[in-house]
Amino acid sequence: MHSFTEENYLKAIYHLSDQNKTEVSTNAIAEVTNTKAASVTDMLKKLADKKLINYIKYKGVTLTDIGAKAAVNIIRKHRLWEVFLVEKLGFKWDEVHDIAEELEHINSAALIDRLDDFLGNPAADPHGDPIPDRIGNFMHKKLLKVAEMKEGQGGTISGVNEHSSVFLKHLEKLRLTLGTKIIIAELVEFDGSIILGVDGKTEVTISREVAKNILVIL
Repeated sequence: MHSFTEENYLKAIYHLSDQNKTEVSTNAIAEVTNTKAASVTDMLKKLADKKLINYIKYKGVTLTDIGAKAAVNIIRKHRLWEVFLVEKLGFKWDEVHDIAEELEHINSAALIDRLDDFLGNPAADPHGDPIPDRIGNFMHKKLLKVAEMKEGQGGTISGVNEHSSVFLKHLEKLRLTLGTKIIIAELVEFDGSIILGVDGKTEVTISREVAKNILVIL
């Protein structure tokens, strides 16, 4: 059993380390958790004592195998709850993150396995992020940022890099939600904006910043 704070730290380190591939600095953790560096250092010592992280002062942090397994389990719970909230309770995709942040700390493996089965073992959450299975394996899809696409290329929106409510509402307003088919109609040289053809019917112009945060399958 880990505390809410410990679980949040493990999840933050996992995301910051690109799924535990690189070391994470104390400052980066402080920024993401909105905590003072001194408090972060205290928590890292606790996590190291519990063998959840590898921590060498001034060097950076990685998760141990036990820590990585715990982080992936928290992510699994969070994403399954998001699916449940959208599909079964009618929440919108921009409303579920904060609620799932609370629900992810419910510590019952049996409940989460039943939830997974009840939902039909979904492969992705409402934002297109992959959901790990019971043993922690992710089914990765090859996703491309709209900002990386060439003129004339098309694809289906299958994920987002930015999960803020403001961004998701913006996409909804533009009708750029998951499953929408798009094509790069024009790359505007002047300001880097992109004109998209949407579902073969309409055109919409998006900024470079928005384009970096929409992911598609070609």
